[in-house]
Amino acid sequence: MCALSGCRQSGGNDGEVNDFSVSEYSPEYASGFEIFGAEGKKSVIITVSNPWQGSDSVTTRLFISRDGEKAPAGFDGPVLEGDAKRIVAMSSTNIAMLDAIGKVAHLVGISGMDYVSNPYVRSHRDSIVDVGYDGNINYEMILAADPDIVLLYGVNGASSMEHKLKELNIPYMYVGDYLEESPLGKAEWMVALAEITGDRATGVQQFSELPIRYNELIKRVSEAKERAPKVMFNTPYGDSWFMPSNSSYAVRLIEDAGAEYVYHKNSGNSSVPIDLEEAYMLASEADFWIHTGMANSIEELKSMCPKFGDVGCVAKGNIYNNTLRSTPQGGNDYFESAVVHPDLVLRDLIKVFHPGLVDEEFVYYKKLL
Repeated sequence: MCALSGCRQSGGNDGEVNDFSVSEYSPEYASGFEIFGAEGKKSVIITVSNPWQGSDSVTTRLFISRDGEKAPAGFDGPVLEGDAKRIVAMSSTNIAMLDAIGKVAHLVGISGMDYVSNPYVRSHRDSIVDVGYDGNINYEMILAADPDIVLLYGVNGASSMEHKLKELNIPYMYVGDYLEESPLGKAEWMVALAEITGDRATGVQQFSELPIRYNELIKRVSEAKERAPKVMFNTPYGDSWFMPSNSSYAVRLIEDAGAEYVYHKNSGNSSVPIDLEEAYMLASEADFWIHTGMANSIEELKSMCPKFGDVGCVAKGNIYNNTLRSTPQGGNDYFESAVVHPDLVLRDLIKVFHPGLVDEEFVYYKKLL
């Protein structure tokens, strides 16, 4: 166990950190990670860039030691001894990525078991522990799970778990898929997770099929040359209504599906609040309204947004939510497996906006009735 035997090897170093400058994998769509090797070495360094919101020029690195090679001089990050076979995942998207590369059985711990949709995880509740979340992490349970590595994420800063994991000498790696604006970029993080399990080739193979299917769907929409309907997002949060950035993942998907985002003012890199009056005007312009939060029927939506009941998209019933695959406890598979199926999300949205272009049934979206 790393916490007992030590994550950093003693007895000197193998070369310099600058030796690891050979790009073993440079993502085509993701911007948050890269895998580097060194001449004559089996070990690699996974570099993760700006892994939380608002980070600027932040780089974290994981050294994966193979064939007994030691971390190079100048390396100050966590060290994973060999390939990870016991993994604690703090985000549900990590579960989906491990499943996509055939490594979901490597999970020994997760965060928020009741909200997970993955069939393997749900059927192995006796062997996969729930380690808690946010400020309520059970480190004794993590130690008992004997992980080779913990997969972290940061929100507005470094994870609060980082310091304790260093103290326990448990390796960790940040996974910043949620920050990627490209739907394909989010999915490409499966290659980084494949690397830590020693099976990069499978990750590359599984990912390589996605752009083909995704871009074929974009081409189908483009060739149809249908009018781009306007789309409204979300529901109010208190007295504000948060609208995503023009370059966000959600907006990229609807544009690729042949639709137009109704709000053009947000050119930043995060959602911005608008008042309810402006939201009403935007909803009045929209042909469709998607991502309606907790509302799972037209009546529930009208109850949440009483003044919006007369807008055209509501009157026409053009309201869709991404909650088709929800768990009884309140989990939503859209926020889990959709990350590795951007083609299926795109296909769903094309079916919403241009129903004649696809025949398949919805996977993640449903029409509110």
